[in-house]
Amino acid sequence: MSKQFWGVIILVILALVGIGVVTSKKDAATNTSSASANTATTHTLGKGAKHVTLVEYGDFQCPFCGQYYPTVKQVTDTYKDDITFQFRHFPLTSLHQNAFAASRAAEAAGKQGKFFEMFDALYQSQTQWSSSNAPQSTFEQYASLLKLDVAKFKLDYASSAVNDAINADMAAGNKLGITGTPTFFLDGKQVTIANTVAAFKKAIDTEISKKNPASTTTTTSPSSASTDSMAPATSSTDGAAATNPAN
Repeated sequence: MSKQFWGVIILVILALVGIGVVTSKKDAATNTSSASANTATTHTLGKGAKHVTLVEYGDFQCPFCGQYYPTVKQVTDTYKDDITFQFRHFPLTSLHQNAFAASRAAEAAGKQGKFFEMFDALYQSQTQWSSSNAPQSTFEQYASLLKLDVAKFKLDYASSAVNDAINADMAAGNKLGITGTPTFFLDGKQVTIANTVAAFKKAIDTEISKKNPASTTTTTSPSSASTDSMAPATSSTDGAAATNPAN
């Protein structure tokens, strides 16, 4: 065969390789764009006037999260706008069959501005839906009681946007090394806090003093409610790593 023939063959091969490289780069760019669109949620209570933020990674079906719930609620009610409380989803799907669905319900309610109203409803009635084979119908009842647009709630509940938001929270938790719930972070540092208002108040007041040396911390006295000094937040016996896949 002539040199001209082999020259044509080589040019064809180079052209095909070039097309493959360009296609690969386009695919990579598309995947990167898709991943970057999924950001962790930002559901918060309080204005953070004292520049202190308490973050909880929780699972709505986790019994330990359920036990911590009234304590955390009392803490947020006590500090109000002095601190910011943020909740992020970390459903332990390998242990709790309805945990991800419950997070969907909270996110769907959040689309109508009532994330924490659904948050309260889910924890306050945890035992009613945890073992249900059809939890969505129960969540729709809560949506109706909260005066949400139930038709929109259903659409948001089933949406990829809600699914992606929850997975983004879980990815953020996995990146932080979280393996159990509830797990708390105070101003970006993971903390172990016993399930008492006094324990939370001590940790928060210490952080407020650091951030605001000239200010006076809250003087509201913690009630004796929620005095259960159960295992620390980072070592729940539900502490299995999340199976669904980053701050």
